[in-house]
Amino acid sequence: MHIVHLALQGCLRGSDIEYGITADTGGHIRYLLELVEASEQDPAIERITLVTRAFECEFSRVDYTCPVEVVSPKITLVRLPTDCPDYLPKEALWQEHPSFIAAFERWLATLPAPPAALHAHYADAGEVAAEISARHGIPFVFTAHSLGRCKLKCLADGQLNLDAKTQQSLQRRIAFEERAIRDAALIIASSRDEAEVQYADYLHYDAGRIRVIPPGSHLDDFTSAISTPAIDAMMQPFLINPDKPVLLAIARPVTRKNLAALVRAYGQSKALQQCANLVIVAGVRDQIDALEPELADNLHELLTLIDDYNLYGHVAYPKHHASEDIPALYAWARERGGVFINPALNEPFGLTLLEASAAGLPLIATDSGGPSDIVEQCGNGVLINPRHNDEIVRQALDLFHNPSRWQRMADNGREAVKAYDWKGHTQYYHDLLARLSQPDPEPVAPKALLICDIDNTLTGSPTGIRAFITWYEEQPTLGFGVATGRSFHSALSILEQAGIPYPQVIIASVGSEIYYRNDDGVTYQQDTQWSERIDRRWQREAVQQALGDAPELTPQGPLEQRRHKLSYFSDGDSSLMVQLQARLKQRGLASTVIQSHGRYVDILPLEASKGQAVEHVRKRLNIGRQALYVAGDSGNDLDMLRSAPCSIVVANHSDGLLDAPGMAHVYSARARHALGIIEGVQHFQRKQKMGGAV
Repeated sequence: MHIVHLALQGCLRGSDIEYGITADTGGHIRYLLELVEASEQDPAIERITLVTRAFECEFSRVDYTCPVEVVSPKITLVRLPTDCPDYLPKEALWQEHPSFIAAFERWLATLPAPPAALHAHYADAGEVAAEISARHGIPFVFTAHSLGRCKLKCLADGQLNLDAKTQQSLQRRIAFEERAIRDAALIIASSRDEAEVQYADYLHYDAGRIRVIPPGSHLDDFTSAISTPAIDAMMQPFLINPDKPVLLAIARPVTRKNLAALVRAYGQSKALQQCANLVIVAGVRDQIDALEPELADNLHELLTLIDDYNLYGHVAYPKHHASEDIPALYAWARERGGVFINPALNEPFGLTLLEASAAGLPLIATDSGGPSDIVEQCGNGVLINPRHNDEIVRQALDLFHNPSRWQRMADNGREAVKAYDWKGHTQYYHDLLARLSQPDPEPVAPKALLICDIDNTLTGSPTGIRAFITWYEEQPTLGFGVATGRSFHSALSILEQAGIPYPQVIIASVGSEIYYRNDDGVTYQQDTQWSERIDRRWQREAVQQALGDAPELTPQGPLEQRRHKLSYFSDGDSSLMVQLQARLKQRGLASTVIQSHGRYVDILPLEASKGQAVEHVRKRLNIGRQALYVAGDSGNDLDMLRSAPCSIVVANHSDGLLDAPGMAHVYSARARHALGIIEGVQHFQRKQKMGGAV
């Protein structure tokens, strides 16, 4: 398989990247190079080509006009000339699209065969890939890295006035993204926030064509990092007491990174100044005014704020650092009981968070974007609203004054970052590309259907999962689906991590969303008929307002709230469902209330639930009632189990499931988790084979 990566912006080369030399030379280039480096380890990948734009520049001694750079035996970097020979920031690249496409087509004609797939990085590459795909029929994958609508929203939320030129530039970028989102065979997102919130703002949003694959990371240099004399020398000109704990930020000085808010928060808190220094590593520079305008403007603002708050001796902002200094910086901060902070208005993923965790630092991170996934999975830090300076101060002071909490988060981070692995990333990525370039034969219509819950039903036992996969491969006419409280992308991620085959049906968000796998075997299509049906009597805002003052409920995080689902934590009181139903009925609000695992409460439209969704799917796929098997373990599976004749409760069930009314027909498996599912299906299959009543 030959993969071609398109990346037009920034200063791309095979090694020794000049990070921060321009506003567009940042983490996406590191992501790309580490991705292709990991890809070449797979024997199925024969060739990888990075295609970028050639340009001349005075700000670097590197020759960025060199047409071909051999990176490794499998990896080649190709630079194509365009009409303008100069370096251009991303805002100006659109002028070069026609000449770049012409050059790309000439290069394409020299290949012995078309590549299996194009992979476009950022908006301009997405526009180019969409055009090439339309002309030549080559499928393309799109990775946005960051999205224009998200940036526009962040700037608006920050109440920043945008000049007409910036507005026009962002709207053009958004138009390129819209086309890429519409035409891409597959979209790769780094986090659930990106997949479910950021992309959802686009007209051509299609959740079923987006897959969340967190980037891997090479963290060996960070897990073994030690401080060096070079870091002491770097800090010496700035800090009166360099041995104090440190609040450390490492980011390019672009507006989205929100570094000015960090300085304001620090400057407004005498308590924070007394207990910790602030260190901001914001790229490299010789003269500020020689930088691009956005970088120069933000650095000027930082220096002005430091002066306004008279923070001299408490804040370090070094001009230069080498790539090998970064691990040592984290180690230097760790040795002083420091904390790493990312206060960005939005962070698509956050590789620096993984680096800091690997080096042993707790995190304070923005609640917008990929950090939510990292902190949720790792338990290595806290999330903050980056627009609330007092929240930054409060969380920093708590970590500095609470050594046991600091240590727990530091320990959690060191262990959990092992999950962010490039090998796992590329295995999933290559499997998706292979399926796109060589779709499976025409799928066989199922004669029977198994739908099971995921957490603690299908998952929970690695032995059970392995047995389930082997068993399911021997069931050629049995369709497979899941019904879960998780969102669509969360369900896909947990199934992929467990190695479970792609389900034909995903009933997500406690039955409020339904997705069917497309014939390509990779992407999914949402059931809009179901969405329209449950929307008819649903008054989401009114329900949310009615429950806003319920003392028994605490809202779950933003990612768990859906168009047709409101999710809360509860105190576990078994009478809570009745109380909530009465409260909503009193206000004339038709809703379904579901409590599970003693502490989760979901409020859905009246017609939405796992049971009603399963019945809708059964009819749509023309499956007989006796040929439908369902399995679950908790309260949010109850109506699904009640309504299907062939219902299975696994041995590790909770919520007093078997004691509930209407459950006399349910098969109670002796085995736990996935083994219980197999046992239950085999039980009903035997009865049906013998001609007995189910």
